Amino acid sequence: MKKVIVAIGGSSGSIYAKVLLDKLQAVSAQTSAVGVVMSDNARYNWLHELGNENYKNYAFDFYDKQDFMAPFASGSAKYDTMFVCPCSMGVLGRIATGISNDLTTRAADVILKERRRLILVTRETPLNLVHINNMKALTEAGGIICPAVPSFYSRPNTIEEVAATVVDRILDLAGFEVDTFRWNENEN
Repeated sequence: MKKVIVAIGGSSGSIYAKVLLDKLQAVSAQTSAVGVVMSDNARYNWLHELGNENYKNYAFDFYDKQDFMAPFASGSAKYDTMFVCPCSMGVLGRIATGISNDLTTRAADVILKERRRLILVTRETPLNLVHINNMKALTEAGGIICPAVPSFYSRPNTIEEVAATVVDRILDLAGFEVDTFRWNENEN
């Protein structure tokens, strides 16, 4: 049973967060806790990009971005995986430099110091050298950079299916058992 943190950042890509929450609901038998924190921009972008506030309908534990009393603000709570999805370069930079000024960056700092799994679903393009160096620093610290770059082997037909090619990959990286397209294992 996994204890998971989902930090939804304010960059474009709310569809990735939505599909991640949907899939975490579908694999709820594999989790004992799912804590969610959203930035103000994440809430705005969800409404702007998806046209709704359906994030309010998920049966996960939601925490305010400044709630340092959230269980995953401490390593003693033993959350084992954190997704930052989508992850802006600003959030990535703050995590890479150890600036814990909100619950997202504090939780990421805790995950790294406890040597647990931090998966950052970056959504920026193009990249400058500061971004690349921050990604290098986080990789060296144990983080996993998984850009929101969809694949098309499975021939996705909807935007949700396109986003799922990324989300299934990050769930794989976190050790979840998911039913997904596997190269040369699925019938064409």
